[in-house]
Amino acid sequence: MKIIQKSIDELFGDEILGRAILSLDYQTILPEGAVLKKEYIERLKELDITEVFIGIEERSTEEIQILKTEILDNATEKIRTILEHHTYQHNEELMELSHTADSIITNIVSEKEVVEQVYDIKQRNANLYEHSLSLSTLAVITALKLKVPQDKIHDIGVACLLHDIGLRYLTITYNNQELTELSEADILEFKKHPIYGYSSLRNESWISDTSKNIILYHHERLDGSGYPLHTAKVPREAMIVAVCDTFDEMICGIGCKKVKVHEAVEYLKTFRKIKFEEETVNVFLGLTAVYPAGTKVITTEGEIAVVIRQNREFPDRPVLRIITDQTGNKPAREKQLDLVKIHNVFIDKVLE
Repeated sequence: MKIIQKSIDELFGDEILGRAILSLDYQTILPEGAVLKKEYIERLKELDITEVFIGIEERSTEEIQILKTEILDNATEKIRTILEHHTYQHNEELMELSHTADSIITNIVSEKEVVEQVYDIKQRNANLYEHSLSLSTLAVITALKLKVPQDKIHDIGVACLLHDIGLRYLTITYNNQELTELSEADILEFKKHPIYGYSSLRNESWISDTSKNIILYHHERLDGSGYPLHTAKVPREAMIVAVCDTFDEMICGIGCKKVKVHEAVEYLKTFRKIKFEEETVNVFLGLTAVYPAGTKVITTEGEIAVVIRQNREFPDRPVLRIITDQTGNKPAREKQLDLVKIHNVFIDKVLE
């Protein structure tokens, strides 16, 4: 059983406690293994308990990740260590990220049918290092699907790991809030971070001009509404990164309010051909599960279900396991719905 920490507000009912809930004097409020009924959840809120540990059967969903957990953890730690030591002056340690990018690319292309999968990319907290690694993997796979030349894929991978290095020079708070909530001076400062990043690497010979331009252009848009240059002429490699970066920032809450995966997907659909290049958006959305494994949803039939796996050709039509029927009761036996095979049932709403 996998143990995960969840906010009390994210609970729906019938979850199983992965760890006992204790009072301030270490008395057991609810034991490990207890089923969290709705009335228990309300009582926990009254006791000002904000988070609990939930047990989830690891076989209940079939999540597909781009990189294995061990590789993710090691790469994230390496990125964090290198970037935290970086200053605005010359820093040769940054060169190691070029090798990290190559390692990421090698791990991706070595996996069978890697560009044919639909991946469960989930909402996360705003961690700059995890974001850089996630962006690198997403952009590399998108570039592979677009048949970008190998040398440019390397440039994309390197640029993604460094694309937000300019944010490290800022002192303003920008996580999980819209830029419009900041003061005008802070907005202007935030929008300079691509320039800060580009300037810090402009004279480095080990990083290509393509990578440098990606860092500078990754917030530019086709309609000229981006920043810092406000240009509509966005290099292709930078547009690939821009699409993936927008999605990952939205589900992390970097420079914006954090949103659900399906909301980020809808944003890209809305602005393809306007802010983003259409083919790039279409390819990216083809590898992104609209409803990641583990997502709780309500169907148009009024049933509550959890997504258990994806359908490769239909990222918005996953396989569901019904938790409660239209009357609010648990099914007498396990019931699964493959939305590719059942054409008259749709996902109506995602539950928090």
